[in-house]
Amino acid sequence: MAQISLTFPDGNSRQVDACITPAEVAAGISNSLAKKAISATVNGAHHDLQWPIEEDASIAIHTLKDDEQALELIRHDCAHIMARAVQELFPDVKVTIGPVRDNGWFYDFDREEPFTPEDLGAIEAKMKEIINARDTVRTEVWDRDRVRAHYESTNEPYKIELLDRIPGDEPIRMYWHGEWMDLCRGPHLQHTGQVPADAFKLMSVAAAYWLGDNTRPMLQRIYGVAFKNRDDLKKYLNFLEEAAKRDHRRLGREMDLFHMQEEAPGQVFWHPNGWTVYTELQDYMRRKQRAGGYVEVNTPQLVNRQLWEASGHWDKYQENMFIVEVDEDHAREKAVNALKPMNCPCHVQIFNQGLKSYRDLPLRMAEFGSCARYEPSGALHGIMRVRGFTQDDGHIFCREDQIEAETAVYIDYLTSVYKDLGFESFRVKFSDRPEQRAGSDEIWDKAEEALLRATRAAGIEPEMNPGEGAFYGPKLEFVLTDAIGRDWQCGTHQVDFVLPERLDATYVAEDGAKHRPVMLHRACLGSFERFIGILIEEHSGKLPFWLAPRQVVVASIVSDADDFVQEAVETLRAAGVRAEADIRNEKINFKVREHSVGKVPVILAIGRQEVENRTVTLRRLGEKQTQVVPLAEVVESLSAEAIAPDLR
Repeated sequence: MAQISLTFPDGNSRQVDACITPAEVAAGISNSLAKKAISATVNGAHHDLQWPIEEDASIAIHTLKDDEQALELIRHDCAHIMARAVQELFPDVKVTIGPVRDNGWFYDFDREEPFTPEDLGAIEAKMKEIINARDTVRTEVWDRDRVRAHYESTNEPYKIELLDRIPGDEPIRMYWHGEWMDLCRGPHLQHTGQVPADAFKLMSVAAAYWLGDNTRPMLQRIYGVAFKNRDDLKKYLNFLEEAAKRDHRRLGREMDLFHMQEEAPGQVFWHPNGWTVYTELQDYMRRKQRAGGYVEVNTPQLVNRQLWEASGHWDKYQENMFIVEVDEDHAREKAVNALKPMNCPCHVQIFNQGLKSYRDLPLRMAEFGSCARYEPSGALHGIMRVRGFTQDDGHIFCREDQIEAETAVYIDYLTSVYKDLGFESFRVKFSDRPEQRAGSDEIWDKAEEALLRATRAAGIEPEMNPGEGAFYGPKLEFVLTDAIGRDWQCGTHQVDFVLPERLDATYVAEDGAKHRPVMLHRACLGSFERFIGILIEEHSGKLPFWLAPRQVVVASIVSDADDFVQEAVETLRAAGVRAEADIRNEKINFKVREHSVGKVPVILAIGRQEVENRTVTLRRLGEKQTQVVPLAEVVESLSAEAIAPDLR
């Protein structure tokens, strides 16, 4: 038999028979490894233990100690085990697909009756039975006709459609988990017992169209999560519980900040409290931008398609644009306009008004631009994912030799903003050219090299994020990590040689000739809506005092204190503090509880003794102890806290 060479991670090589399987390789090393093995990496690809190796290869054998491979296989096998459990409990259910996703998996089923919470409990119990049975997992390669005949005989039309989608040169693999079989690319574990029986949980059921197509049948999708051990599962469930407590949608209701409704999908109705947060944040950003040398502009929301065609957005971004047709006077055809999904083409129009000199560069232009983008209804999520939003958008028109300096200046600016808003650090990702893009490879080479060089010159070594750049240029993505470890991509900084060319932007250089400026697209918060949602969840609704919509409630303990309550409120307001009175005929404990739910940072209680001594009893949100403090002292300290960080 022909021989092949296998090279192991330690650098040693071994001659073996061609078509040896990784399982046989593991057994040749030790019986212990053969039992613990779950998969292999062969020439950089994740490999099932049963797949033959037909040529010289590098190989690494994986066990459950290898996090990345172990979690992928545990979750993939859970999907198959769940599908088997469902069909054993409900034989008429038709199966479709069950991919691995973040922290777990899902599987879509065609069933007439909806799954109930009780059904999920029964499915979980059946899955544990299958796991504890330690049934062998095996695989075979079948020809297409055999697979088709099998699924026709078992009346599984979705599997036949999946079969037809597999490329002709790809082997058709069938996997058995015990006696239950599924069409799958693999790889999988050796037996069902390698899935930890106490480290998975079925989470929920949702509706999902077959293959995400709303013209196809509606299926039921069961979501599950799985980990390597019970402690990791417990940590994740605790994380979900904490995330639920911080959910900005729930806190938005409790704090009376905003609401959403069906008549305006993906758009925010800001209440007075929420709009206070919004405008305070916007005022802060406006001051920061002015201090950073930006000029503020404002551009139209409705723009004719001709500009979007010239910029390239009509071809690359039209599916996300809201199109408006209007009858113009004396026009033969309706005028086609679009609500702007971004501000950059309009900013170039302002730059193009009048002659610009090299002395005018860099020109830093900013806009709190109201934009509209179509997001599928299923993707909408509170104020985090919306269709109508406002960006803290900016564009820097500069020379090529200014890219490095402007990138460093922007990173310093962004760092100070994030620090003021409670985020001490962030990660930076470098996103290079996507498949769908405008501009030549030569221009992209130049843009990517310039941005990467500028980033490193600013003292940052970014993480690489291949293929995720904008269609007109590479970008930096600034990623914040919140209090419970979630990542939020907020700020961006992009180098663009394409749009100035397409929209004919020029400046007069020192040599007297016209040159193209480089356009640096940048946003720090991203959108006010999403960033406010992040702030709400980061702080569990307990926003920094200067940003809190209701900073102080002055509450009466007895009606005799009402006049002093009003005096305290007026004094606080005069000192720049957002204060309100609560003189309702309710017990003070009721008032404290109600305003604490509303996340009011400070409650000042006033009774007869406080009136007599001109003091207040101060209670801060989340603290059990109270302080009796002179009113004048409280006004002085709270007025200092109410000042935005950039003004202190």
